[in-house]
Amino acid sequence: MSQRGVAWRESRRRRTLVGQVVAYTVVTLGAVVLMIPFAWMLSSSLKPLDQVFADPPQWIPNPIQWHNYVDAWTALPFTQFLFNTLFITLLGMAASIFTSALVAYGFARYRFPGRDLLFIVLLSTMMLPYVVTLIPAFLIWRTLGLINTYDPLVIGSLFGGGPFFIFLMRQFMLSVPLEMEEAARIDGANTFQIFTRIMLPLVRPALLAVGIFSFQGFWNDFLGPLIYLNDLPKYTMTLGMFFFVGGTSEAPKWHWLMAMSTLIALPILVIFFLAQRQFIEGVMLTGLKG
Repeated sequence: MSQRGVAWRESRRRRTLVGQVVAYTVVTLGAVVLMIPFAWMLSSSLKPLDQVFADPPQWIPNPIQWHNYVDAWTALPFTQFLFNTLFITLLGMAASIFTSALVAYGFARYRFPGRDLLFIVLLSTMMLPYVVTLIPAFLIWRTLGLINTYDPLVIGSLFGGGPFFIFLMRQFMLSVPLEMEEAARIDGANTFQIFTRIMLPLVRPALLAVGIFSFQGFWNDFLGPLIYLNDLPKYTMTLGMFFFVGGTSEAPKWHWLMAMSTLIALPILVIFFLAQRQFIEGVMLTGLKG
């Protein structure tokens, strides 16, 4: 190789290295900025109440009060709230995963009159604000006598789980070759066996992405339980945490609020970091085919 070629390759390598350093620096700085609210929440959860809004701000608690977590947990029946939240979240997540995959399979593999129009109508519901349907939905559930039950919070997940989940699953299923299903059908598999034994294992990243999204939605839901639940023993974690905001005759307990916020955020962080590779793959590969 000529001397000019060697110099060109060396210059290109340096430019690539500089570009990578700049990119990693920008990403690191962005991550640090985004971590500031979480760091402040964690710091405030370990402070005495009078240090939460100290001026100047005090990032390191002095002294560190680990008992804030115990005090916050025992101030209300959060153990019961946890079981209530897990029941709603796991039931809603399982229903969302299965039903969204089932509906998406129909849109991805079956041809019937009006299929594309029906899919467009389904996607158009994503543009409908949640507050528009809030009052009509409440009136329907009240007419059915299901107020102060968990039914309004989970029944919707039994019918597709939401247009976004169906869209995500359909796009992923379109990337699966038809030949695999045709081979299974030749071997004698019926439609349900093809769906459960062929399609679902192949779209596992999309199933995981739907699971994480639905888990986050049900776990963090505040407005739904606030509207439909009336009895304290039926409350969820997010609804119980609202008591720490205080009221007209009681000051907010910010250190307890931050402690419970940290505990509520931890499961989502753990699940995402354990499954981030499959989650990102499931989201990225949904746009391969339209």
